Amino acid sequence: MSITTQFGTAPEQTPQSALRAPQLPELLAPAGDWDCARAAVENGTDAIYFGLEKFNARMRADNFTAADLPKLMESLHRRGVRGYVTLNTLVFENELADAEKYLRSMIAAGVDAVIVQDVGICRLIRQLSPDFPIHASTQMTITSAAGVDFARELGCCLVVLARECSIKEIEKINSVGRAYSRAAMPLEVFIHGALCVAYSGQCLTSEALGGRSANRGECAQACRMPYDLISDGKLVPLGDRKYLLSPQDLAGLEVLPELVRADVASLKIEGRLKSPEYVANITRIYRQALDALVESRESRVEGKTTSGSRPSTLDPRRYDMEMAFSRGLHTGWFGGTNNQQLVHARFGKKRGVYLGEVSRVLRDGIAVRLEGPLKAGDGVVFDAGKPEENEEGGRVYEVQGPKSKVQSLRLVELRFGHGDIDFSRIHVGDKLWKTSDPELNRRLRQSFAGDKSKFQRPIEIEVHGVVGKLLTLIANDEFGNVAKVESSLPLAKAEKQPLTTERLREQLGRLGGTPFKLGELKNNLSGDVLLPVSELNRLRREITGELERQRLQPKRWTLNPVGSTGVPPVAFDVSSNAPNSAAFRRDAEKNPRDAGATLVVLVRNLPQLEAALKCGVTTIYCEFEDPKKYREAVKLCRETRDESREPDANKPSTLDSRPSTIFVAPPRIFKPGEDWTLEQVRSCNADGYLIRNYDHLKFFANDRRIGDYSLNVANRLAADYFKNKFDLERVTTSYDLNFQQLEALLSAAPPEWFEVTIHQHMPMFHMEHCVFCAFLSSGTDYRNCGRPCDVHDVKLRDRVGAEHPLKADVGCRNTVFNSLAQTGAEYVSRMIELGVRHFRVEFLNETPEQVTQTISKYRRLLRGEITGTELWRELKLMNQLGVTRGQIGK
Repeated sequence: MSITTQFGTAPEQTPQSALRAPQLPELLAPAGDWDCARAAVENGTDAIYFGLEKFNARMRADNFTAADLPKLMESLHRRGVRGYVTLNTLVFENELADAEKYLRSMIAAGVDAVIVQDVGICRLIRQLSPDFPIHASTQMTITSAAGVDFARELGCCLVVLARECSIKEIEKINSVGRAYSRAAMPLEVFIHGALCVAYSGQCLTSEALGGRSANRGECAQACRMPYDLISDGKLVPLGDRKYLLSPQDLAGLEVLPELVRADVASLKIEGRLKSPEYVANITRIYRQALDALVESRESRVEGKTTSGSRPSTLDPRRYDMEMAFSRGLHTGWFGGTNNQQLVHARFGKKRGVYLGEVSRVLRDGIAVRLEGPLKAGDGVVFDAGKPEENEEGGRVYEVQGPKSKVQSLRLVELRFGHGDIDFSRIHVGDKLWKTSDPELNRRLRQSFAGDKSKFQRPIEIEVHGVVGKLLTLIANDEFGNVAKVESSLPLAKAEKQPLTTERLREQLGRLGGTPFKLGELKNNLSGDVLLPVSELNRLRREITGELERQRLQPKRWTLNPVGSTGVPPVAFDVSSNAPNSAAFRRDAEKNPRDAGATLVVLVRNLPQLEAALKCGVTTIYCEFEDPKKYREAVKLCRETRDESREPDANKPSTLDSRPSTIFVAPPRIFKPGEDWTLEQVRSCNADGYLIRNYDHLKFFANDRRIGDYSLNVANRLAADYFKNKFDLERVTTSYDLNFQQLEALLSAAPPEWFEVTIHQHMPMFHMEHCVFCAFLSSGTDYRNCGRPCDVHDVKLRDRVGAEHPLKADVGCRNTVFNSLAQTGAEYVSRMIELGVRHFRVEFLNETPEQVTQTISKYRRLLRGEITGTELWRELKLMNQLGVTRGQIGK
């Protein structure tokens, strides 16, 4: 097998560790810097993932540089640890050359795999190297078997599933993969850390509110901010629950056995922005838990009882996890959707371990009945239910009260340093949290301090020999490296103290100072033989040295020479009628209408549709919360189409005299068991369908299709793949592009490939979390929530008073839309010059009158009757229609 990494480029090649536990998944830890990398390695990780200076989804981390790669990979491989680089952002057209340089550096340095979001980058990698492993990032929003197949066809060898997948759904995805291919694609899931409330790769909140895209590694964490819930125009009283979009942190420790049984290949710890102590802490907990699974299985076979791995509230592992970083710990979506538990909404920042409520406020301290361990020197914070304000907190100077081996449920008085706490701000009933444990931190730092190896990986040693012949040692490590050494002296017959298995283990197991520990020892010596201890020690040193030398050899991935392929070209039609030809652009400058500019209108209810049809719009998209209404929409459109075929001199002229064409939008996310949603959408028999995910590409393969913005097309390689491989009529450009980036894309690929959205309420959060269910009902999901989304108009009001509309789709997934519409009107004339033909305007809550007014203004813009600046100003003056320049003009 030519590929030696655990997850090679061929999906059927998925070797697991054959020594420690062949059935266990890989443990993957985050590394934001060198200290974090050491912390992960010394606490038992199997692999680390890290970013470079550009193109990674955690740009605020310290990150490594391309120059660090050779030294880092050598260090990791010596310790038997794999290293994966995150290139998990969208890459714009004018950045492809830089991305290629980064990729060449990774391949040359022997990086074990690259984690990728951008479809275009996957294509570029395969142009550079046919065998360099690609892991499909969770930013690809893969939630189904079709998504896994999509990644496989791109050349990926592992898929990081969306965090929203339950264990049952993971099992279904794996079972489908096994049924339709020689081997299931290895699947990776997040096991611990911060949960994004929105689907990764589908969150446009930071982009919409501040021009900082999560798809570019610049998430501003708007989900961690407080929001008011406005229902039918009235504030919903929720007490101290204000953090409506901030999930508890993920802790999958208690479902670890189920994940192993689900055949998950890799378990990923979130945290490239976290401290080395955090990395050490969480890596150690999951390493020990994984290894304990083997022991518990063996105990069950032998009839012994075990306590399993589910942590109780007094479990020291839970304490350590909460002290590492905790907004509350929960199993996330692994057990399915529970909207009451996922988001407690009381705070959106680190708390730690809960200690109890303040019983009394003293002159220089407080009294509390402890519900958790506390000692002098620990740090605490007082929680009055207003985490958005400055909170009182500090280090405990003294704990006065009864001593007890059980450090909980005892009434104690806490004293603090003089002036550290303003006790006038502390009240009875305030909650007390432990936020710092210096003793734990010291212990964690010691776990990775210094240069000596602290965590060792097992090797298997075989011993062969007979009297009068040389002794042979053969050693294997978990990566398939094999070393063989022979003694310089022949074996002698032992009169006493022969080389028994026990004596061999004693001498050969002295591996301190090396990355190894002795695992299985196979004694194949014949008869009672003897060899000097000094010679055994030499053999041990020599064979471990040879294994280290083999490990330090960089991976030899194929790398095509510079210039032999590079960034693949995209063919252009240079005929006089081509949209990017000089003749076309000259005509466009004279009259945009002659260039074929078309206004595409997306509506979200029937009154908006009727208004658009009355305006004579020829291409209409419908995105309704209830797909059952698509039939009525299609019927209405076709009735209007039939009427339009009859000439009427009294009807006003429109931008285009063609009859209306209607496309409908399936739900943006698809998960196993939701085929009925697609069947329901198709039953309306629309003219075509908006393609928003990988299942849509497959399900609607024989229909007219247009790629929507959620495909994240940001460069010509991605555009070419989606449009031409799947025969889409056109693709919508990514909402992450500003005009300079969009201009580069339109100049690099045929502009008729693209549709550009120039007016919309940005779809910010797209979530499995249902705000309607969580805060307007007592139910856990759609089965018992009472469907408040059907009867209430809900908005989320942020700290500056903006009210962002909230919508639920047929799958109960919520989308929070920006309160303000965004327009790219000021750049339309230049886009027409570049050859763009299709411009989209999206509506949300607008009235039919506002729809009519807005369509009229954009038509005037496309006809050249007003400028983009004039349209911008007129829209701002329209009643109740807020508008901003948005991401195109950033």
